[in-house]
Amino acid sequence: MRPARREKECETAPAEISRINRCCIASRFVLTLTLLLGQEQNRNEAGEWHQFRGQNSSGIGTGSPPKHFDPQTNVLWSTDVAPGHSSPCIHGDRLFLTTFNSEQSTVSVECFNRHHGERLWIRSFTVEALEKGHPSFNPASSSPCCDAQNVIAYFGCYGLICLTHDGQVQWEKRMPIAKSFGGNATSPVIHEDKVILYRGNYVDHYIACFDKGTGDERWKIPQSEKFTGEMACTACPIIHDNKVIFHSARSVQAFDIDSGQRIWIAQCATTATSTPIIVGDEVLVSTWNKLGEPDLRPPLPTFSQLISDHDANKNGTISRDEFPALWIFHRPEGIEAPMNGAPVSFKHGDKNKNGEVQEDEWSLAVKEIEQFRDGYETHGLLGIPLDSAGLVAADEVRILTTRGIPEVPSPVASETTIYLVKNGGQLTCIDQKTGQITKRMRTKGSGTHYASPLITDDHLYSFAGDGRVSVIALNDEMPVVAVNELGDNVYATPAILDGVIYLRSHKKLFAFKDKTRK
Repeated sequence: MRPARREKECETAPAEISRINRCCIASRFVLTLTLLLGQEQNRNEAGEWHQFRGQNSSGIGTGSPPKHFDPQTNVLWSTDVAPGHSSPCIHGDRLFLTTFNSEQSTVSVECFNRHHGERLWIRSFTVEALEKGHPSFNPASSSPCCDAQNVIAYFGCYGLICLTHDGQVQWEKRMPIAKSFGGNATSPVIHEDKVILYRGNYVDHYIACFDKGTGDERWKIPQSEKFTGEMACTACPIIHDNKVIFHSARSVQAFDIDSGQRIWIAQCATTATSTPIIVGDEVLVSTWNKLGEPDLRPPLPTFSQLISDHDANKNGTISRDEFPALWIFHRPEGIEAPMNGAPVSFKHGDKNKNGEVQEDEWSLAVKEIEQFRDGYETHGLLGIPLDSAGLVAADEVRILTTRGIPEVPSPVASETTIYLVKNGGQLTCIDQKTGQITKRMRTKGSGTHYASPLITDDHLYSFAGDGRVSVIALNDEMPVVAVNELGDNVYATPAILDGVIYLRSHKKLFAFKDKTRK
């Protein structure tokens, strides 16, 4: 029996071997395909920072960038750049940025090799007039966006421009020059075959969708909210489940990205400055207005205090020369920024125009100012359910905090915590689930903050307008592990990709990489 069994085994061995070989070949094929797909996926994920603040404007970087850096430390490369406040976008080995030239009345898109900083090309466009705005604004404040084929740039004084990665113009969508007090610094986004732009200014106010291939308008929704000098409308749209969500003038809205049909609207007190983020089943948005919290409303002195502190000639009234600097609205932690508040004018107190402010006049002036302040609603960090419909009721909106709200920087979130950084380097940490404030602290940044914070490698990077970058470890103690001095103003939010920080100051574009890492 044993020999017969061996003979049978010998007879079937070739077929069995063949089957095994086929299985092995198939397995190797599947494994190879899996590895190739994984490599392709990794290639797709690597080298992609396609819009303002990266993936869906989340502010989450990739890799382990340096904690310590400055113009002499951990510099991969640096190069001079023309003026602009836009953030870089990146695909593959190419980095795109916008600039402007006031002498030549041009706006430009520039392309750099992101690995060594070589400027690959510049495409410039002549404008009839450069857009004006707040002194902190300039005509190249809108960040470009890109994908594997194209880069899209928006200028309020020109319109939308679509270029190939080699700098060839695919199409243009000319628009009238935007007019607003702040300047039209909104940034477009690409989603599949669509380009989304929210444009708010005195000339026109709408959200629109354009065909990425041709620039043809697919839909355009005019906004009924009146545009005022207080409106910023600089937030970047974000995408979730075929919905485009945008922080608009006095509201947050969601539209069907294919049809332009509005799905929901949540009304709120906001100038629409910062970009929302998606956290769990909510969209979180930092709503700000100039009188939205007590810190922005400096107390006004009584008349007796005015006399005690400022009546130099002791005549019982306050003359123009004696009238102190007082504020209706004031940014207390951004004092070095231009147009930092709304002062109380001497004329407002001198009702009878006799050159002196008397007690009854001052009492009336204070009453008028307080009535004006009462017309502004409290602002805050809001959580709006993503599955909302129609007009979102106030009790359906979660108010996480009403203090420490940034005017410009957008929020950023880790797995458990939401972070807000405002002027003065004030950092507020909020538990995502409970909405409770877990920590308030100071970064080492001071003064005005325009750039938004970013998170990568369990660290938060915060960028002060004066060029000081604070790096904070995201652990229980949250120590400031590094303070980096750039020696130049930084208004643009950097990109952090594959362990490299691509940071734009007013004069240079830097790439910082940890030289101890390969």
